[in-house]
Amino acid sequence: MKKKLTKQEVHTIVSLLDNAYEDVATFLHYSSPYELLIAVILSAQCTDIRVNQITTELFAHASTPQQILALGTEGLTQYIKSAGLFRSKSKNIIAATEMILDRFDGEVPNTMEQLLTLPGVGRKTANVVLSHAFGQDTIAVDTHVFRVSNRIGLVCEKDPIATEFALMKVLDQSMWSKMHYKLILHGRRVCAARSPKCEDCLIHAYCLTYRNKK
Repeated sequence: MKKKLTKQEVHTIVSLLDNAYEDVATFLHYSSPYELLIAVILSAQCTDIRVNQITTELFAHASTPQQILALGTEGLTQYIKSAGLFRSKSKNIIAATEMILDRFDGEVPNTMEQLLTLPGVGRKTANVVLSHAFGQDTIAVDTHVFRVSNRIGLVCEKDPIATEFALMKVLDQSMWSKMHYKLILHGRRVCAARSPKCEDCLIHAYCLTYRNKK
């Protein structure tokens, strides 16, 4: 049973996925780092389509820290109640907004360490904000990235944080942000959680799970 991909196999997989899937800036709609932060917080256990529907209405009425804070927890809840875990998300967004105004002069911080001090912000959320709001090279690990990268054999880790650091080692830094979305698209279109389309997969010849099954 093959347990590890060679560097050349990793390079081939990355090249095939890069060529197969379009470059994506982000699946979420936003016009400022603060709007992106809210959208990513809302995206936990919620589809991007639903988040964009919510934020389209929300941002039309309140899109700055001052305006969101003026809504209060209950006012914000009315806009985001179709999102999963909406009550905790509303509390976290208001608490994070207060911290942004009090500690960061109303600006979303641009370091991992500072972002992780905000309520409701974990490494995935921070990495998305750092990548798309501030142009930093990061790789955010959501459920798709975690599943696909470990199933293929790009890495072999048991949790998202370990997967993030392992991917940073095997991927060129210039590919970190790009491969985040390529892996998501591959997970959505081909490498699904329950019924992966292995026979139709363009990289099945290199995928460790597929090869080991054979």
